[in-house]
Amino acid sequence: MIFKQVFDKKSSTYTYLIASAEGREALIIDPVLENIDDYIKLLNELNLKLVKVIDTHIHADHVTGAGKLRDKTKCVTIMGEHTPTDAVEVKVKDEEIIKLDQLKIKALYTPGHTSDSFSFLMDNCLFSGDTLLINGTGRTDFQNGSSTDAYNSIFNKLLTLPDETLLYPAHDYKGEKVSTIGKEKINNPRLQVESVDEYIEIMNNLDLKKPVSIEENISKNLKLGA
Repeated sequence: MIFKQVFDKKSSTYTYLIASAEGREALIIDPVLENIDDYIKLLNELNLKLVKVIDTHIHADHVTGAGKLRDKTKCVTIMGEHTPTDAVEVKVKDEEIIKLDQLKIKALYTPGHTSDSFSFLMDNCLFSGDTLLINGTGRTDFQNGSSTDAYNSIFNKLLTLPDETLLYPAHDYKGEKVSTIGKEKINNPRLQVESVDEYIEIMNNLDLKKPVSIEENISKNLKLGA
């Protein structure tokens, strides 16, 4: 397997490139529009063919590069079945398997940050989108977000994975690249709660500013960045 993690400084977004070393087929998770040329260059350097691109949800803080990658490479665009966009070609269900040569990636419906949020599990690697972050969790105050749903997604689904599962989030603001489910159980301050009500109380008092250009970003992302 070939694995690359690419960081976008402006939005603090992590984009992931996964590929089969044998068949040279590649998949990209959460691409950022401004970095399309970098992804294409990386694909060419590694002699890879991009066949699939995934967005974990409709992002609010940056514009997706999924549509442009599709136009440039003829790859298939993928999102979870609850996405509000009709522009995506394939909508996967909870626990559906996405194949990439011999690699298998399981889609996991993890709403909360947004109502359409999915995470993706490949072997012991969890690509958690904005649902579970390193030492944090995704905010739940817009795009039909729900702290109750987030709690259930995190505690009743993601934290039931083996402790050694590697956690690769869609964002990090402090330079952290990877964690594990076990580390997050112990160190993540938002996970040190005794009940869903306690978690809701934390999320209701974050007092976060909305992302810059949120309306414009969401509007463009409903068209896959067009």
